[in-house]
Amino acid sequence: MIATPRVLTRTTVAGYAAGSLGTGGFATLPGLVLVFYLTDTLGVAALLAGLLVTLAKVWDVIIDPLIGAWSDRWLVRTGSRRGFMLLGACTLPLFFVLTFSVPATLSPLAAGIWVFVAFLLTATSFSLFQVPYIALPAEIADSYDQRTRLLTWRVVVLTLAILLFGAGGPALRKVADDEYVGYIVMAVVAGVVIGVGMLIAVLVAVPRRARGTAVEAAVAPPEKTSLRRHYAEGFGALRRSQPFRALLATFLLQGLATGLMLAAANYVAVWVLDSEDALTFLFVALIAPALLFAPLWGVIARRLGKERSYLYASILYGVAALSLIGMLWAPSGWVYLPVALAGAGYAGMQSLPMAMLPDVISHDAVTAGPGRAGTFGGMWTAGETTGMALGATALSIVLAVTGYTQSSGSETVTQSPTAIAGIVVSFSVVPAVIILASLFTLRGYRLRKADIDLLASSSAGDLATQTGQ
Repeated sequence: MIATPRVLTRTTVAGYAAGSLGTGGFATLPGLVLVFYLTDTLGVAALLAGLLVTLAKVWDVIIDPLIGAWSDRWLVRTGSRRGFMLLGACTLPLFFVLTFSVPATLSPLAAGIWVFVAFLLTATSFSLFQVPYIALPAEIADSYDQRTRLLTWRVVVLTLAILLFGAGGPALRKVADDEYVGYIVMAVVAGVVIGVGMLIAVLVAVPRRARGTAVEAAVAPPEKTSLRRHYAEGFGALRRSQPFRALLATFLLQGLATGLMLAAANYVAVWVLDSEDALTFLFVALIAPALLFAPLWGVIARRLGKERSYLYASILYGVAALSLIGMLWAPSGWVYLPVALAGAGYAGMQSLPMAMLPDVISHDAVTAGPGRAGTFGGMWTAGETTGMALGATALSIVLAVTGYTQSSGSETVTQSPTAIAGIVVSFSVVPAVIILASLFTLRGYRLRKADIDLLASSSAGDLATQTGQ
């Protein structure tokens, strides 16, 4: 029979969006406080701290394509991606708490190893959830505009999660006078909220065989393949799909820029603005405009197209970041205005590429064969993780080169003017340059709404011919 377009219900939209409460929390809080926790509480040298976080992320990059391929096969075998998502949602909170539960008696080296192992396990759990979660929009939304709607509201929740964890997480550290206890309290509360958001989203993983769309009906039975074949599938998708290469390269570069600013924010608050409370104000300034602009970018995309809207959002973010170099001469309250403009751009930089990815997957399903959404999701998550990991690495290198001094517990240190300048440059000029580079890769994305609509029509016609309707 001919597959009919699915109705995207409010329950589905809300349930899928709830997953971003978990993914946003995990992406925000470790990126914000983990390097700072290592350098300013555990006494780990900046370069080593960045290396440990990066190595844990590299593991993530290695396993994401495998999880994507396994997720595709699990979908064929069981009719759902729910198993992978459920395992990740249930284990992540435990490992997250473990990451921030380092005993105060450990040496800096031992503490660093503790954090590395625990965060490695946490990142693995996150990938088990995130990779199939990223693949779902291509399977639960049929059209170009449906995907825009689905991903727009996901980013609204993602933006709320960034505010909740970015402002609330550091505040929770202060509930106890002991820094070590404060971090444990923060991790427990955050871990519970992350887990709840992910579990809600698991309900959206509707069984494939209950749907009957053209793409899903053509999925081949699972085959036993080697690890090499799993990686080959991921890189094959990258090699085969020009729109995917352009979109992933852009998103990776922008993940590097935002990851760098995120990791530097705590240092900016403490050493440039001279107030730990400034971190909360920075996040409020970033997220309040993002909440307003996330749905607005969806409206703009329907009028101008996703790719052009994405370009404008990126330019806005880059210009706002560059203006923050003024903190070198006048570190004061004026910084919240460009941060707010960056927040407006950031909303588009999140919602628009995520709405474009299902179009890419749909395009590949029609032109090269269906059944690879998980593979694309794995490569996408690996690219995003690479960008965020390199952001922390770039910051740690700048801190080391400019002479940043680490500290343990309540130990008091003074940073040199050079170290403070390095923090400012990491929060302004370097991200702006990276955003500029991403505009060139975005120019290579040539998939448009008319292309998607034409492919959808062709797919429906082919299915009608095959079924004799």
